[in-house]
Parts: sequence; C-alpha cells; structure tokens
Amino acid sequence: MRRELAAVVFFLKSLVKKREKLDSDKMELFAERLTAALLKKFKDHWYPESPTRGQAYRCMQVNSFHRQDPEILRACQESGVQYSDLRLPGELTLWVDPGEVCCRYGEQNPCFSVATFSDEEEDGKDVVKKVTRALERVTSDYHSGSSSDEESSHSSPATIPSRHSTYQ
Repeated sequence: MRRELAAVVFFLKSLVKKREKLDSDKMELFAERLTAALLKKFKDHWYPESPTRGQAYRCMQVNSFHRQDPEILRACQESGVQYSDLRLPGELTLWVDPGEVCCRYGEQNPCFSVATFSDEEEDGKDVVKKVTRALERVTSDYHSGSSSDEESSHSSPATIPSRHSTYQ
C-alpha cells in the first residue's frame, strides 16, 4: 500500500506544484498529512488478493457533486492549507488500488494508469517517470481550458487493465 500511496501523493503534490500557489514547506506538510489520512482510511480496506474489492471506498473524487475530497480536505485542515489554494481541476478522479493508481480527468474521459506495481520491487525512478507522464496528461488538458464536454473529442489516453472497465 505504501507504493500506491506514495504514487498518488506524488501525483497530487506535483499537480499542485504546477499551480505555484503553495510554498514548499506547506506543500511538504500537506503531502505528509495526506499520506497519513489515506493510510488511516485505506488500512482496513486493502485487499492485494482482490484489488477491485473496496475500490469505491478508495476512490478520491473532485467534481460538481463532490467539490472537495474528504481526505484531501482533512490534509488541508491539518497542514494549514486552504483547499482552494490547491487549485485542483474541477473534475478529477483517482483510484488507489493494490498494484495500481489510476486517474480520470473529466467525467466523460476514460481513465488511465498513473502508476502500476508488480510484486517485484520497482525502481523509484521508474515510478516517478510514470507519474510524471500521467501528470503531463492532466496538466496539458487542464491548461488548455477544456471541460469534460470538450474533452470527449480528444484522443483517449492509454488504456489500462480491464479491472477498471466499470469506470470507463
């Protein structure tokens, strides 16, 4: 679970850093608090033998119905960061599953893999590269000013394993 949490926190931290609103000390404290909040939430809902079990519970979502993800909000409160200072996209969904972290930017778009992990230990640099590529997908769309309605005409991102097909 620690690899997957590191990937999702690194992804969100990098996304927030691109917006250049928070100083590095606050960003580090936010990342630390977010990691702790997610670890606490997911610890009894983590099933490596059945990664799709508990998937909805481990979903992080920001959209018109869920303007603030509860765990991100908790991390903000505990680190003294204003949620609005994160400047997250208006529609972002993250699934944190054993072996994989997936993202969907925009409600109408297919999800794509942020990072995948095998049972074998993976080089940290490889994970950083994967997360950075996923981040580039989100930020390039975000800065283009596209909404989920416009995004449906964009070419779809790389496909992910079929276990997420229920979300596409």
